[in-house]
Amino acid sequence: MTMTTPSGTTMTPAPTSALNASRTTATAARVLHQLRHDPRTIAMMILIPCVMLFLLRYVFDGSPRTFDNIGASLLGIFPLITMFLVTSIATLRERTSGTLERLLAMPLGKGDLIAGYALAFGTLAIIQSALATGLAVWFLGLDVTGSPWLLLLVALLDALLGTALGLFVSAFAASEFQAVQFMPAVIFPQLLLCGLFTPRDNMHPALEAISDVLPMSYAVDGMNEVLKHTDMTANFVRDALIVAGCALLVLGLGAATLRRRTA
Repeated sequence: MTMTTPSGTTMTPAPTSALNASRTTATAARVLHQLRHDPRTIAMMILIPCVMLFLLRYVFDGSPRTFDNIGASLLGIFPLITMFLVTSIATLRERTSGTLERLLAMPLGKGDLIAGYALAFGTLAIIQSALATGLAVWFLGLDVTGSPWLLLLVALLDALLGTALGLFVSAFAASEFQAVQFMPAVIFPQLLLCGLFTPRDNMHPALEAISDVLPMSYAVDGMNEVLKHTDMTANFVRDALIVAGCALLVLGLGAATLRRRTA
């Protein structure tokens, strides 16, 4: 790409690297500055998981053990869903408004842009996960055998995975309505097959095989490890690494499929 100066000479912008710390943090700061003026989005990201956990606790008010059994799993699922919805819509809004077009015309790599969005939404994910975990364990009385810090770790990884999935699917949507339509295709199958409703080894073998490649399955497995074991187990480490690896993989795919214009 060349640019013409007022004197009539041409110049070529310096090529951008795949990832640059200063450009990434500048992008993250810009996104956070915009979100600061959108209190409804912030409220949805931070408060909705807490509200859902609160309602769930008192839905099972007469059976606290049921809340203990499924509360830990949903502590990871709720942040994933909310971050997926908000991130996909917010990123698509930037594309349709022309902001993305202007940014990519600057010396800003796709990797910088995706990483900046991930850093901004990841910051909110930390707050979201910390509030939801604290509410569930210390206020709603979620009884876990392991450390609440391990619950927080998995909840945070799930929120980051939801952010990555939202960034990825926004490249394939032409409107905010279409972005929401991706939820049944991307989130609902994982929700049904993750082991929340029945153990995965009780499913039909074909469905069990599909669940083995879905990241939400390992998020639920990781939460269940904390629920049942006092120490960090090898299975927990495996589950956490798989969720983190899936988030990084999807972010890479999001950078590769990022387009300047929406069809």
